[in-house]
Amino acid sequence: MDISNLFSMQAEISLALILIIILVADLIMKAPAHKPLQVLACGLLVVQIALNLIPSTGEAFGGMYHNTPMTSVVKTILTAGTLLVFLQADTWLSRPDTRHKAGEFYLLTLSTLLGMYYMVSAGSFLIFYVGLELASIPMACLVAFDKYRSHSAEAGAKFILSSMFSSALMLYGLSLIYGTCGTMYFSDITAHISGTPLQIMAMVFFFAGLGFKLSLVPFHMWTPDTYQGAPTTVSGYLSVISKGAAAFALMNILLRVFAPMADNWSLLLEVVIVVTITIANIFAILQKDLKRFMAYSSISQAGYIMLAVLGASTQGMASLVYYVVVYIVANLAVFGVISTVEQHHQGTVDRDAYNGLYQTNPRLTFVMTLALFSLAGIPPFAGFFSKFFVFASAFHAGHWLVVFLALVNTIISLYYYLLIVKAMYITPNDQPIPAFRSSLLTRVSLAICFAGVILFGICSSIYTVLEQLDAQ
Repeated sequence: MDISNLFSMQAEISLALILIIILVADLIMKAPAHKPLQVLACGLLVVQIALNLIPSTGEAFGGMYHNTPMTSVVKTILTAGTLLVFLQADTWLSRPDTRHKAGEFYLLTLSTLLGMYYMVSAGSFLIFYVGLELASIPMACLVAFDKYRSHSAEAGAKFILSSMFSSALMLYGLSLIYGTCGTMYFSDITAHISGTPLQIMAMVFFFAGLGFKLSLVPFHMWTPDTYQGAPTTVSGYLSVISKGAAAFALMNILLRVFAPMADNWSLLLEVVIVVTITIANIFAILQKDLKRFMAYSSISQAGYIMLAVLGASTQGMASLVYYVVVYIVANLAVFGVISTVEQHHQGTVDRDAYNGLYQTNPRLTFVMTLALFSLAGIPPFAGFFSKFFVFASAFHAGHWLVVFLALVNTIISLYYYLLIVKAMYITPNDQPIPAFRSSLLTRVSLAICFAGVILFGICSSIYTVLEQLDAQ
């Protein structure tokens, strides 16, 4: 390896420089310096997105790190989603109890993003595990960010304990892989995979570790409590950015490393997908707290994302990335509205408080309605096409029964998403949430999400572009 190999790591190097710049700026600026830091962080992320769009391929550290056109696209998507989260954090970080901690929020969030970069570009289980831990440990700090609020501290404790347990399971599985194959490099392991019982157990342990990150059943128990206790902005980030990186990494590793064991992990995925979607849909119907509701919604959406993994092809990879793009804009639109209402109405996140919201805040109601329609998969919104593509990839791979059961569950999900729409438009309320005006940056983020829900449906040909990129 020579110094030129580091040019393939331009995304990680530039993000590390952004971390240093924000750290220095936070030390220099007089507290509270929330607004200048937010402008700086958002501006630097725009530059990062532009840099990620510059074509860069290659490998580094003897094949431990790989960069391809598709990984560059995924990093760009994750960075754009993080930018939306930063925009939505404006009102929350303006509070007296958080404004002096804005620097810590940006540093912790960007640290998790850097870990996700390493996860998606890993060519070895060693660098993958380092990236996973870099993405997980700062996330626990973010979950417990409102440390003087008991629910946030409790959520942080639950998250870090669950994360430690899942990480230990994965590490044990990776040790079994190394013991049976004698290497940690993805390109070398495949030749040594023969489907022995020990390797099957190693694959299951590895899947369990990423199943926690994705909130797949039965590794989902931490999700509702964590989403409810964490700051709403952090819950939104956890539900989309972290999940998107983990889904791409899981599919990448299953196809590159465990391809000889496809029959084994396909059966495992089939069971997990059906159980995840079904259980999440049933429990989502019972939720009154909107953050717990969105937690079960995200569990259900993770099941749909796994349909693309089940496709195990170029079509599956393209449909997964497209689904993540659509999921980011739709889910962040919902969390953006929840966060805005929460900050302007005494911290309420109860569904009944949204009764009659259309009377006083029609624009927020309209944005949330379209986002919920997209999550439910109603045409012509982007969520319909994203679901169609993941269904098609799984169906073409021969998993028609799983696709049928997922379609049935889509009807159930439509019901519970419409419960919120019904509350906002139809359910009477003599004292609805008073009219208010959200901050400029929040309105910008919601406008971007709204445009994404519409345009990604109209321009669903993006899927074809993604398919061509993965084929390169």
